[in-house]
Amino acid sequence: MTKSLPKQLSRLIERDRDLWDAYQGLGKACAEAGPLDARARRLVKLALAIGARSEGAVHSHARRGLEEGLSAEELRHVAKLAIPTLGFPASVAALSWIGDIADKE
Repeated sequence: MTKSLPKQLSRLIERDRDLWDAYQGLGKACAEAGPLDARARRLVKLALAIGARSEGAVHSHARRGLEEGLSAEELRHVAKLAIPTLGFPASVAALSWIGDIADKE
């Protein structure tokens, strides 16, 4: 499970498994707390990662989105939707981060 995760996260999971399990449980509870389906949740989480300008989170949600059947164009559309709210620099950065993942496929 931890082999594809960043090294520091893998170390945290190995050292503090209870903390990781609690974090995973919180994520599951948040996902189940409303009416959005899995596809919508993934797109929203990608948008939040873009808004937070978190390269690692954008990579993670882009990778998982592709694994879950979203297209690279759908992921890129989320980044383009960021233009009027976050500006061109944030959108271009997000497009680059999505490309890091999508262009490997």
